[in-house]
Amino acid sequence: MGTVYDTIIVGGGLVGAALACGIAARGRLVAVVDGDDRDFRASRGNFGLVWVQGKGAGFPAYARWTAMAAKYWPDFECELRETTGIDFGFRQNGGYDFCLDQVEWVARSEEMSLVQQHTRGEFEYEMLDNTELKRRIPQVSGDVFGASYSDHDGHVNPLYLLRALHQRMQKLGCRYYPNQRVISTRPKNGSFIVKTSSDRYQAKQIVLCAGLDNQRLAHELGMHIPVHPIRGQLLITERVESFLPCASLPVRQTMEGTLQIGNSHENVGFDDSTTLDVITRLAARAVRIFPHLSGVRLVRAWGALRVMTPDGVPIYHRSAHYPGAYAISCHSGVTLTSLHAGVVADWVCDDAIDALIAEFSAERFDVSNTSLRV
Repeated sequence: MGTVYDTIIVGGGLVGAALACGIAARGRLVAVVDGDDRDFRASRGNFGLVWVQGKGAGFPAYARWTAMAAKYWPDFECELRETTGIDFGFRQNGGYDFCLDQVEWVARSEEMSLVQQHTRGEFEYEMLDNTELKRRIPQVSGDVFGASYSDHDGHVNPLYLLRALHQRMQKLGCRYYPNQRVISTRPKNGSFIVKTSSDRYQAKQIVLCAGLDNQRLAHELGMHIPVHPIRGQLLITERVESFLPCASLPVRQTMEGTLQIGNSHENVGFDDSTTLDVITRLAARAVRIFPHLSGVRLVRAWGALRVMTPDGVPIYHRSAHYPGAYAISCHSGVTLTSLHAGVVADWVCDDAIDALIAEFSAERFDVSNTSLRV
């Protein structure tokens, strides 16, 4: 167990790796203890969106947090790409969410207006009818009622992003320990001991970024982190001629030319398999929006489990019982990467505390807590 680290991060996905980069860049000695390929890994099965539309409608702090993340992304991307040489396909040239009928369009318009109010006008958007939408994307069906559009949105290749974060954190001196299932985390004399299936590690701080396993591990550190899985299924097509200039929720065209089709939300427990009914539904909606895709071949499909909190909003929590213990849980690991490597790393290092972070404490799920969100 020799080395005593400044910080141990449990979990080496997008959240843990981004945080490791941020903390190590501040001169701390960091160890990242990660699981293996049999674990549920949202970082390797997500849609790759940097997305602001709709985030935080009804939760003003989350709307502002997401807008801040999107604003920081260009500088973050530039630094990460220059220090690693990896192009992870970041494009922040807008995003569409298609509405198939007037009911969807009206609901979306109300949601966008609410997010704009929450961000005090910082979030900008347009509601497009079919005529304007087809002017921008001629392949859109005439049966699509319209769409919402925002310049704030974009997308990345999440696998290349994860690779870049891992390369960056190790260049900064982080020690990475894969294939280490964490059995227990316990405080000991002002530090923390992480016991894995094959070793033990010690640090002055511990941050749980273990996705769905956060709930189990947090209890040992005096924290209640309520998370549950929501399955999303994704489809990948063969390469097609470029036609979709921006990201969208149901369909995005990757930098390689393939199409990624998704946006399912299934409460099925810890089951990340694929099902024919959902695959059929996702493909049918994509073809309804873009009829020219009807002859395009699907080449693979997979399911992945999102990390969801009871209200769908991230948790950033510091243990009141054991100072130095933190937990982070969210389902927007791509969008929030720029903040996890920045202001959240500052929060963990106690260099600076962003006022918004307090709004995401797990204490909001305590029924005795009557404080209001602002």
